[in-house]
Amino acid sequence: MEYVYSLLVLVGIYVVLSASFNLIIGYGGLISIAHPVFFAIGAYTAALCGIHLGTPFAVSVVIGALVALAASFAVSLPALRVSGDFLLIASLGFQLGVVQFIRNINFTGGPGGLSNVPETIAGAQRGPLFAALSLVFALLVVLLIRWITTGPYGRAITAMRDDEIAFSTLGRHAMRIKIVIFALGSCLAGLAGGFYAYYYQFLAPDQFDILQSAMLLTMVVVGGMGTTLGPVVGAVLLLALPQAITFIDLPTYLMGPLQGLLFTSLVLIFIFTNPEGLVAAGKERR
Repeated sequence: MEYVYSLLVLVGIYVVLSASFNLIIGYGGLISIAHPVFFAIGAYTAALCGIHLGTPFAVSVVIGALVALAASFAVSLPALRVSGDFLLIASLGFQLGVVQFIRNINFTGGPGGLSNVPETIAGAQRGPLFAALSLVFALLVVLLIRWITTGPYGRAITAMRDDEIAFSTLGRHAMRIKIVIFALGSCLAGLAGGFYAYYYQFLAPDQFDILQSAMLLTMVVVGGMGTTLGPVVGAVLLLALPQAITFIDLPTYLMGPLQGLLFTSLVLIFIFTNPEGLVAAGKERR
């Protein structure tokens, strides 16, 4: 049963990650691949607060989310003021830089990883409680994003994404909306990171590399960009596929490249054959 609980926790975390990434890239039209870095910032900050400051689980997770929120401004403010295309370049550089920083300093555990994250729930109830918390957290995030994107502010986001020039001529501040969307998505990723750190109690730089970006992008594209349920469907599907691959019992050195090839292939297939994803935006609205 512990395997099932661990899988449910992972599903909840990746639903949050894919839904928040979809808010940025799907609803906002902001091309960024640095989402796993804000996940990492939230995870490492929460873990370090728990280890060195002894802060409670909830406080550590909130601190991690706030640090991820602050870090989002370091990426979005300079990049979006120049051009939206620069966000992709800035996000790539930011991701590579942060992962290398984590990998090369002892304070974060270096390449060997960070362990000794405090255990908040012990005993037989740990698995089911974390699984329940993870799924409730994912549900709340999905409902929050649905509430934001279906109201007046959501219509403003869609209008800004579809035609920024026309949107600006109406006197609306497109830059402000972009920064808010990017900050909110990054903050939610930071929350997911803190939750991840306290459940798995071990963090390593390789958990947040470019493969994670490919995985999240695949979840959003396959599920359906700019939809509420798309990232949920994509997250569940893309988490089920690697679990199925493990039963093939391939050598360890082949598993990583195979998963990367799988994610990339799925993105290309859906872009050319079904760009709206499994949950089409029009069908969802009906």
